[in-house]
Amino acid sequence: MKAPLCILTIAGSDSGGGAGIQSDLRTIRALGGHGLTAITAVTAQDTERISAWSPIPDALIAAQISSALKGFPVAAVKTGLLPGTGAVRAVAAALSLGPSVPLVVDPVLSSTSGTRFMSKAAILELRRKLLPLASLVTPNWPEAAALTGLPVRTHAEAEKAAHRLVRQCGRPVLVKGGHGPGKSCRDCLAAVDGTTLWFEGPRIATRNTHGTGCVLSTAIAAWLGRGADLPHAVRLAHTFLQRALLRGRALDWGKGRGPAFYATR
Repeated sequence: MKAPLCILTIAGSDSGGGAGIQSDLRTIRALGGHGLTAITAVTAQDTERISAWSPIPDALIAAQISSALKGFPVAAVKTGLLPGTGAVRAVAAALSLGPSVPLVVDPVLSSTSGTRFMSKAAILELRRKLLPLASLVTPNWPEAAALTGLPVRTHAEAEKAAHRLVRQCGRPVLVKGGHGPGKSCRDCLAAVDGTTLWFEGPRIATRNTHGTGCVLSTAIAAWLGRGADLPHAVRLAHTFLQRALLRGRALDWGKGRGPAFYATR
């Protein structure tokens, strides 16, 4: 029996199961992989807000990564919530000692409900230490603005910010378009050669959107781990997310935003 593809996710735990580690593992499993984890923080949250959270010690984050990379044939890695400067340094150092595999960095700076996870110093360290290691960086509009210092209020501004971030870190950048206006969702992929690709799909009418960024970035990592080139991996992940949103839009998850993707038989 052939072993499933091993994908390592380095992210926070969401007690509501909508985002972070829980969402990443569901996505990896749905795409036929085996999920490995390095938990960076623990959160207490429901569909409306994060009521409490606590970071995992930096040394323990690094130890989890080291164990996963030494003990399993990891094909790709995805990072999400990194709670501070020390965590960024620990993750970058641990990954630098491991095998050369695709790395998708999803720069989770704060929650949609307003909980901030990273200081300005941590964001600077993220740009300096981790982004240059990435195969792809996947900020949303607010994250792209925070990382570049540019306003991101239109698709043209999103493209400009994407290319500035490419110049800053020397790696491809996908600015996710979920925060954009209009009846479609447009993701902007900026390459290191200065070219741009757009990935567009209909905006799904649903309030169950919690964890969309996690699903997309993890799915891209899984497809990169399978050997897909970057544009194809992004296209496949974009389609996967669209289908997940369609499947779960009628579910009632409470008063707030439910999970964008849930497990099915």
